[in-house]
Amino acid sequence: MVDATTSDPPQTGVSALSPSPARVRGTIAAAVAQPEDLRQLRAFHKVMADVNRLRIVRRLAESEATVAELIAHVGLSQPLVSWHLGRLRAAGVVVTRRQGRETVCRLREEAFEEFAERERAILGFAG
Repeated sequence: MVDATTSDPPQTGVSALSPSPARVRGTIAAAVAQPEDLRQLRAFHKVMADVNRLRIVRRLAESEATVAELIAHVGLSQPLVSWHLGRLRAAGVVVTRRQGRETVCRLREEAFEEFAERERAILGFAG
């Protein structure tokens, strides 16, 4: 039997209390002022980096569609499809309009060309 008064307490270790090097680098990077134009590029890339949003974009590249049609196409719930559409609208990739009780979505194909031009200018590519 072990006597609780004489046994050492469990070692929690100093590393459990110290932030990881990655956490320190992330905190420093967040504190450094980031140029707004680069943040905008990152936001667009981040929106387009989701597979479900890409599936919605690919479907809308064929023709405009109602939210119900997009739900059937991508197989996600209505709240999830609406959330993804909100992100795509905020990025300027998709526009919506009401048609009775339905919301009809359309891809702004020119958004990709506009973004590519802006990205080239911001990153300093000649063109």
